[in-house]
Amino acid sequence: MKYVFDSQIDRKNTYCLKYDYAVENGKSADALPLWIADMDFGTAPEVVEALKKRAEHGVFGYTMPKKDYFQTVADWFKNRHGWNADPEKFICVPGVVFGICSLIRAVTEVGDGVLICQPVYYPFSTAVTRNKRKLVVSELKNQNGRYSVDFEDFEKKIIENKVKAFILCSPHNPVGRVWTREELEKMGDICLKHGVFVISDEIHADFTYEGHKHIMFPTVKKEFEKTCAVCTAPTKTFNLAGLQISNIYIPDPQVRKKFEDDLDIIAYWEPNIFGVTACHTAYTKGGEWLNQLKKYLAENLGFVRSYLKDNLPEIKLVEPEGTYLVWLDCRSLGLSDEELQTLVEQKAKLWLDDGYMFGAGGSGFERINIACPRATLKVALDKLKSAIKS
Repeated sequence: MKYVFDSQIDRKNTYCLKYDYAVENGKSADALPLWIADMDFGTAPEVVEALKKRAEHGVFGYTMPKKDYFQTVADWFKNRHGWNADPEKFICVPGVVFGICSLIRAVTEVGDGVLICQPVYYPFSTAVTRNKRKLVVSELKNQNGRYSVDFEDFEKKIIENKVKAFILCSPHNPVGRVWTREELEKMGDICLKHGVFVISDEIHADFTYEGHKHIMFPTVKKEFEKTCAVCTAPTKTFNLAGLQISNIYIPDPQVRKKFEDDLDIIAYWEPNIFGVTACHTAYTKGGEWLNQLKKYLAENLGFVRSYLKDNLPEIKLVEPEGTYLVWLDCRSLGLSDEELQTLVEQKAKLWLDDGYMFGAGGSGFERINIACPRATLKVALDKLKSAIKS
């Protein structure tokens, strides 16, 4: 392989949220962190070189991306996912969660119901409640380790709570589902029927495993185009979260105007110059790096699968179809959430994301990030094994 993913990069003392803030978050200083969704790999070398060149220029003034930037974003999604997005309908903001919060304010009013399907990425719920909207939850169904939408409950919750917006997680974090076209169509049809705007978080779109294909929500049905917004970013794909860059696709002009008005209220106009440089370079020169990264992640997933089977059969792998975040079913250990957290943090000296954070349906689960060198992954699983066996 042209690119190397086994290198151990020391991230400590770099103001790194993942490694430098354990004590501040109530964790052990020596805890091995595999929680937050960034990778322990360096980004594509082509991106690094572009950033070096931009840094050497020496002037870092106000920045505004031009048409060629948004065309590059659109081309990436066309080439990778068959989505013919209009480049003029993208808006650049610091992050996907930032975009989701602005969209909530743009398409709903205070007190309106906003639906999510838990267990799901926990900032969704805070994005709703902190914007003074009503949080409405439709639990995913877990049938023998495979999650699906309870469509009857999904529609019932929309009707009963007069829901105005639905936050779709696609691919789904943390359960790893890559929704089929049929599933997306059914969700979209229900939302269309009841006037529910779909905020589709597709930040993990580029991470699917063999046999699974990510489908961009607006491509499912022509009617969905004007009743949705798509939240995209290169940050998960190329490990660029610290550069604060994402691209939100808003086809409906009225919603886009409200979104832009919200940006005016909070006085956000120009993106990070290095974020723009990194995104443009990643989407034009990073394709092969991503291809090789996905191969390495698939091998990491295979390692976890085999390790659990051979050493920790008590823990069940919820087989992911996408993302580099793995959902572990620890319920057979017979521990409460508090006891499981103690086992993971104090005995195994690991920092994972506890399942209950993602909603009631996450009780008894742990989320582990496998986007790290395989040696790191082995250390983590060995620590977990020792803690359980002791």
